[in-house]
Amino acid sequence: MHVPTIGLEIHVELKTKTKMFCSCPNDPEERHPNINVCPICMGHPGTLPTINKEAVLEVVKAGLALGGKIATGTNFDRKSYFYPDLPKGFQISQYEKPIVSGGTLNGIRIRRIHLEEDAGRLLHSDDGKSSLVDFNRAGLPLMELVTEPDIKNAEEAVKFARELQLILRYLGVSDADMERGQMRVEANISLDMSTKVEVKNINSFRAVHDAIKYELERQEEVIKEGKEVHQETRGWNEGKSRTESQRSKESAHDYRYFPEPDLPPLDLKGLDLKEIKNNLPELPEAKRHRFVKEYGFDLIHIETIIEDKVTADYFENSASELKQLLPKTNYQNLLNYFTSDLRGLMKEQGIRMVGLKISAEHLAHLAAKIEKGELSSRLAKDLLKKMFETGEDPENLMQKEGISLMSNESQLEEFISEAINSNPKAIEDYKNGKAQSLQFLVGQVMSKTKGKADPQVLRSMLLEKLK
Repeated sequence: MHVPTIGLEIHVELKTKTKMFCSCPNDPEERHPNINVCPICMGHPGTLPTINKEAVLEVVKAGLALGGKIATGTNFDRKSYFYPDLPKGFQISQYEKPIVSGGTLNGIRIRRIHLEEDAGRLLHSDDGKSSLVDFNRAGLPLMELVTEPDIKNAEEAVKFARELQLILRYLGVSDADMERGQMRVEANISLDMSTKVEVKNINSFRAVHDAIKYELERQEEVIKEGKEVHQETRGWNEGKSRTESQRSKESAHDYRYFPEPDLPPLDLKGLDLKEIKNNLPELPEAKRHRFVKEYGFDLIHIETIIEDKVTADYFENSASELKQLLPKTNYQNLLNYFTSDLRGLMKEQGIRMVGLKISAEHLAHLAAKIEKGELSSRLAKDLLKKMFETGEDPENLMQKEGISLMSNESQLEEFISEAINSNPKAIEDYKNGKAQSLQFLVGQVMSKTKGKADPQVLRSMLLEKLK
């Protein structure tokens, strides 16, 4: 069995106001082609680039978050190659002196993180007879992270890429949306540290997994047949679920790197790295450990909560409010209604956290009422829907809508008698030791009262009746 060796190259579009070397807007939402362009990013003769300070600082933040070493000085280089979406005929990048060296994530060593400019975008006609170029993306600040070849399988690669995406979103340096091209993964794959094949055109986590798995199997088959694996660049064909040869793999000398003559060396010694690091937000791994300790949830539930910073902050604010209302809470009701009912309504209506009308405090008030026995599960679900529509506090809605539990025994007597008379088999089963039959009868009464019966009073009365 051959030992897989996998390294990743991940390009990330940074969330800056302007492009990397000019003042054109960095607007990924712009759908009209060639609007955000100027002579600098179009590579017109005689134009001079200037370095985007915000982009440099964002790469520094990412480097510090990943435990990398920040260079005291760096410079930009020209990476020469011709492609229709590269207007200058070269890309301003970094070669020998990246901004960040080293670092680790999920036990995978990071070799370097550097800064460069993005290329434009080719748009192909449906009939394949013509292509157009949109230069809106040309010159956007692009962070490239290169790992050491420490990854051993497709699952490890996906785990690394997912965690990196989460960290970048927490830092606020990029939305890192793979579907929109804001995060692009390339995999360098070999067996037994031999000939390396680069796989491009990987635009989803599923594609990361499938492309690496397929390429490992393909190389195994080539070796088994007594042939040699050729060094090349292959593309992932999503429709055919396979990698396909594109071109022979370039080496560094093919790009004819040399220092960018129009940009001075960049001195980073003046950066207060300690202050930048102290101002970083709490990162996902630290938040996981703290949430386990504070709330006692398992990691599966915590992963749902911390999937993005806005969601994590919302839940934490809600939990803090609930703790003030009920100091001995176990947060279970809050977790259940947040991850299941609330998220279900959001998915159904296509609402994201930023557009949610229910405040974190109001969700905590709902959870407190459930925990104190002031709401049945059915009433709580109905009330949550009204809160979702109006954004009102549950207390106000309960008063306005006349929502309360039915705890008067004389009111419940009729419903209980009807449930007992209509379900003789359940009564017989209960008396024969089937405890779940009692819960069935509770459910019958709850259904008849449309969830308004007080579950504790109801259960007590049923037990008395069934003696």
